[in-house]
Amino acid sequence: MKNYSIKNYFLSALFAGISLSASAQIMPWENRTDDNADPFAKSSSIDKHDLHLEDIVGRKLLQARGAGAINWLKDGQRYSRLEPDTVNGGQNVVAYRAKDNRREVIIPSSMFIDKTSGKHIPVSNIIWSDDNKKVLVYTNTRKVWRYDTRGDYWVLDLTTGEFRQLGKDMPESSLMFAKFSPDATRVAYVSGNNIYVEDVKSGTVTPITKDGSPTIVNGTFDWVYEEEFGARDGFRWSPSGEYIAYWQSDTDGTGWFDIINNVDSIYSTVQSFPYPKAGTMNSAVKIGYAPATGGETVWLDLPGDPRENYLPRMEFIPGEDELMIQQMNRQQNANSVWLAPLGGNPHKIFTDKDAAWLETNDNVMWLDGNKWFTWTSERDGWRHLYRMSRDGKKMEYITKGDYDFVEPVGTDLEKGYVYFIASPDDFTQRYLYRASLFGNGEAERISPADQSGQHRYSMSPTGKWAVHTFSNAATPPVIDMVSFPNHKSIRIIEDNADVRDQYAALDLNPKEFVKVKSGDLTLDAWLIKPRDFDPQKKYPLIVEVYGEPASSTVQDVWGGGDLWLQYMANLGYVVASIDNRGANVPRGRDWRKCIYGEVGTFASEDQARGVQDLIRQFPFIDPERVGITGWSGGGSQTLNCMFRYPEIFSTGIAIAFVADQRTYDTIYQERYMNTPQANPEGYKKGSPITYVDGLQGNLLLIHGTGDDNVHYQNCEMLIDELVKHGKLFSLMSYPMRTHAISERDGTTLHLRKTMANYWLDKLPAGPR
Repeated sequence: MKNYSIKNYFLSALFAGISLSASAQIMPWENRTDDNADPFAKSSSIDKHDLHLEDIVGRKLLQARGAGAINWLKDGQRYSRLEPDTVNGGQNVVAYRAKDNRREVIIPSSMFIDKTSGKHIPVSNIIWSDDNKKVLVYTNTRKVWRYDTRGDYWVLDLTTGEFRQLGKDMPESSLMFAKFSPDATRVAYVSGNNIYVEDVKSGTVTPITKDGSPTIVNGTFDWVYEEEFGARDGFRWSPSGEYIAYWQSDTDGTGWFDIINNVDSIYSTVQSFPYPKAGTMNSAVKIGYAPATGGETVWLDLPGDPRENYLPRMEFIPGEDELMIQQMNRQQNANSVWLAPLGGNPHKIFTDKDAAWLETNDNVMWLDGNKWFTWTSERDGWRHLYRMSRDGKKMEYITKGDYDFVEPVGTDLEKGYVYFIASPDDFTQRYLYRASLFGNGEAERISPADQSGQHRYSMSPTGKWAVHTFSNAATPPVIDMVSFPNHKSIRIIEDNADVRDQYAALDLNPKEFVKVKSGDLTLDAWLIKPRDFDPQKKYPLIVEVYGEPASSTVQDVWGGGDLWLQYMANLGYVVASIDNRGANVPRGRDWRKCIYGEVGTFASEDQARGVQDLIRQFPFIDPERVGITGWSGGGSQTLNCMFRYPEIFSTGIAIAFVADQRTYDTIYQERYMNTPQANPEGYKKGSPITYVDGLQGNLLLIHGTGDDNVHYQNCEMLIDELVKHGKLFSLMSYPMRTHAISERDGTTLHLRKTMANYWLDKLPAGPR
C-alpha cells in the first residue's frame, strides 16, 4: 500500500501541508468583532504574518517549484521535458544539455496535432522507442484507483511526421501501458483486461489474449496487487520481440466488496470489486508467454498453490529471452528467484528468507554480461546491496557496514560505481553515497557536508550527471545540475528564493528535531511551537501520528512549510510527532521488524511513553491537555492511544482508520501480522476495536463512505462497539469521498475548518 494507502497517504498529506481531518460542528464566532481573531477568516495576504485556512487550502503560500518531470535521453548528456508552446499552443518536447544548459526543441508542438480536428493533443507523457525515431503519446487519461493508468495513445513517427491514434476501435480512454516492440514496428497495450499488439504502419491489431473479463485480468492486476505491490503494468516484450510475457489474475472466489453511492442519484448505486481481506482467499495469479503474432499461451510451471503464493515481480534478463521471476509465499517471509527461459523449464536459483517479512526486490541490475545481478537483503541485520552470481551460489557485499542502503540512485558502469542514498548518522536525513560494484563493500559520502537535510537525485544513464534537489524542514528545494564523480555544481536550475523569502516573512517557528525515550529506546521526534511562545507557560500538545511499519513522519525535508501544522501551532498549541518502533527509517532490520505480529501495540506504547518524556523534558507542555490525531494507519494508532492510554491522551481525531485488522487486505496486513488464523491474539491486541471500553476522553471519528482502501465498514464496526459500551463520541462522514477525503467541492476546506474547530472546542488552546 505505497500510494494513498493506510501507510502513506497520511504522510503525503502531512508533508504537503494538507492535514486531512474534520469535525461535524462549527464553533460560533459571533461574539468576535476582530476578523483576525477568527481563525477561519479569509485572507490572501501575509502582511500581518497571519496564516488563514483559505490560503493554506487554496495553496496560495509557499508553492515551491520543482524541476518537473526529468527524462534523461539515452546519450546520457541531455534530458527532456514537456514545456508549453507559448506561440503556437500545445506542448513542445525540449531537450537541455547537462554541461551548458543548451536548449533545443526536439519535438515541436506542431507534430502533436490531430489532423482530423486540427487541434493539439494534450500530452500527458511521452515514451521513446529504443531507436529514438518514434514516440508514444499518452493523453485523455483516467484514474484507475490511484493513478492515471488508463487513456488514449498516439504514435508519432519522427522521420515521416505521421501521427495517428492507436486502438481506434477500442473504447475511449481504455488503453493501458502501451509499449513499443524492441524494433519499434509494433505497440502492445491492454484494453478491457486483454492484451493486443498493433502494427505501427498498417494499424492491424492482433489479440494476444481473448479471455479477459471482470474476473480474468490479463496484462494488469487486481486491486490488492496494485495497492500493495505497486504492480500495475502487467506485461513485457521479450528482447527478441517475438513474445509477450504477462501476468493473469483469476479473481473468481475472492471476496468482492461493495461501496454504496447514495448521493449521485435518487436511487443508490453499488460499486463492487474484488478485495481479499486478511485470512481470506486471494486471486490465483500466474505468468505465461505467447507469440506476439498471436497464438496459444504457454503457462510457466511454478510450484505451489497460486492463491497461496505471490508473483510480484517478473522481468526479462537484458538481451535474452529468459525471465527472472520473484515468487513469495503468502506469509511473505520467503522470496524465491526463478529463471525461466522461454521454451524451457523454470529453475530456482536462490531463496531469500527472513523470520519476519521481506519486501519485493526492486533493485535488480544485471552486471558483467549478465554473469551477476544486484540484490538487496537484510540478512546481516542491515539493508545492503549485494552482487549475486547468475546461478545464485555466490553472494557478495557491494555495500557493507552498520547502516542501511535506502535506495539506488544510479550507476557509472564505466568507472564501476553504484550511487545510493543512506543516512548512517541521522535517521531523519538522506545523503548520497558511492560504492564499487565489484569492491569490498566500502562506501564514501558524496553529498556536500554543508547541506544538512535530504538530497534527491535524477541521475543520467551514464552516471556522469544528475539533477540534484536539496531541502530540509526550513529550506525550500534548491535544485542544481551536478557532475560526477566529484558532485560539482554546474549551475542552479531553481533556487526558490522567493519562497524562502516568503517563508521568512511568515515569521514561523520551524520544526525542532529532538530525541525522546520509550523505556531504553531513543526515538526521533519534532516540535513546532506557537509564534508568540512563552516558555514560562504551559501549552496544550497535539501529536501527529502515523506509526505503521512502512513510513515515517519525522523527516528533515521540506514539507511545504508545514502550513497546517503551523496554523494549529499559532492557534496556541505545541504540535509534535514521534517515530515509534517499526517506522520505516534506516535504523536496521531489528528496529523495523521487531513489531512483527504486534502492529499497533508497540506503536501506541512508544507514542504514550514518548509523550510522557516530552512532558518531562519540556515543562511548557501541559499534561492535562494532550491530543492526538492521525490518518489511515495514524488513525488506527490514534484510537489505540485514546483507548489504551486515556490517562495521557484526552482528545483524539481518528481519520480513515482500520478499527479491526481483519478488515484490511491480505498482502499488507499479513506481511506484518501473518494471517488471523495463525496469529489470532496478535490481531486482537493490535486492533483498536478491542479496547473501546478504555475510552474516557473526547473522540472524533472521520471517514469517507467511498473509501476503497480502508472501508467505511471500519467506522461502522467501531461505532457499533462504542455504542454497545455506552461511549460517547463525535462523527463526521464524508459521502463518496475516498481514502483521500479530497474529492468534490469544498471538501478540504471543510475538513480543515471542522478539525481546527474540534481542537478549539475540546482541547482549549493557548498558554496558561
